[in-house]
Amino acid sequence: MSAAAAEGPLLQVKGLQVRYFTERGTIEASRGVTLHLDRGETLGLVGESGSGKSVTSQAILGLIREPGRIVAGDIVWKGRSLLAADGAAYARRVRGKEIALVFQDPMTSLNPVFTIGLQITEVLRHHLKLGRRAASDRAAELLDLVGISAPRQRLAQYPHELSGGMRQRALIAMALSCEPELLVADEPTTALDVTIQAQILELLGSLQQRLGLSILLITHDLGVVAALCHRVAVIYAGRIVETGRAADLFARPAHPYTMGLLRSTPRIDVVRPRLVAIDGTPPDLSHPPAGCAFHTRCPIATDACMAEAPSLVPQAGGRTVACWRAFTPAWPGEAANRRARG
Repeated sequence: MSAAAAEGPLLQVKGLQVRYFTERGTIEASRGVTLHLDRGETLGLVGESGSGKSVTSQAILGLIREPGRIVAGDIVWKGRSLLAADGAAYARRVRGKEIALVFQDPMTSLNPVFTIGLQITEVLRHHLKLGRRAASDRAAELLDLVGISAPRQRLAQYPHELSGGMRQRALIAMALSCEPELLVADEPTTALDVTIQAQILELLGSLQQRLGLSILLITHDLGVVAALCHRVAVIYAGRIVETGRAADLFARPAHPYTMGLLRSTPRIDVVRPRLVAIDGTPPDLSHPPAGCAFHTRCPIATDACMAEAPSLVPQAGGRTVACWRAFTPAWPGEAANRRARG
C-alpha cells in the first residue's frame, strides 16, 4: 500500500444532505451524497443539470447560503470535519487555501470593475499575507504558469479585455495562487468553444502532474471525463448511483442511468445508427419520487425499484452501484453492443 493510500482519502463526503427552504416548499438538492477523493487523482462528478453536482461543490467550499442549509452528513478534509461545531476556524483556513474552486463562467465570476491583477493579489494578500509587490510578482508568475502571454501587462487589464479562454486561465491562476491540494473545477469548459475546451483540459492535466493536485471535476460532458478523470461518480436526483474507475465505467456501466448517459454521447469507437436520449425528465426534488428516483425513466424498473431506494453496494474492481438490477442490459441490443466492443 502506498503512503498516500495508508493516510486515507484526502476528502470524504459522508451522507451529505442539503435542502433549500423556499416559498414553494422544501427542495432536497442533495439527498445523502457519499464520495471520496484520494491524493493526486481526478474524480469526475457526472450528471444532468439539476442532479446536485454544483450543490455538492458549494457545500465542500462552504458556499451554501440561505435559503439553503446543510441538514445532515459531514465533509471530512484530511481526517478532520469541516462541519463540526468546533471546526469553524479550521474550515475558514482550509477553504480558499488548501481547497480552491474554479467556477464555470469566468465572465460572471470575475468582477468587471477590478483588474485581473487586483483580483489575484487580493487572494494572495489575504491567505499568504504577502506585501503588495510580492503579491504582484507572484500573480505574474501564476499567469505565466497557466500559459497567458505578457503576464505583467495582463495584470493591469480588466476581464472584458481578455478572451474567454484567457479569462478561464486567469480563474485557474487565482485558484492556484495559494498552492491548494484540491482543485474543484465546476464545469470549467462549459462557456468555451471546443478548441479552447481542449486547451483548458490539457492545462489542467499538465498542472496536476507538475503540482501534484487532486481535482474534483464537475461536468455533464462524458468526453471531458474520458480525457481527464481517473474515477467517476455518477449522480442523479441528489444521490450517487454509481462509482468506479473511468475505464471500467465506460467499458461496462452498471446503472441504467449511466448506460443512458453513455448511449446519448457520441463515441468514435462504437458505430451506432443514432444517439438515444433518456426518456422523460429528472424528478422534481421538491417532491422526490419514492423508491429509486430513476424508476420513472428506467426501461427495466420493477416493483422493488418503485418501493425502496437501493443503497450503494460494493462490487468487484472497486465499483459501487445503487441499483436493484445492476449490470442488467437496459436497452435492447446493449449486451450485443458490449460483445462487439470486446
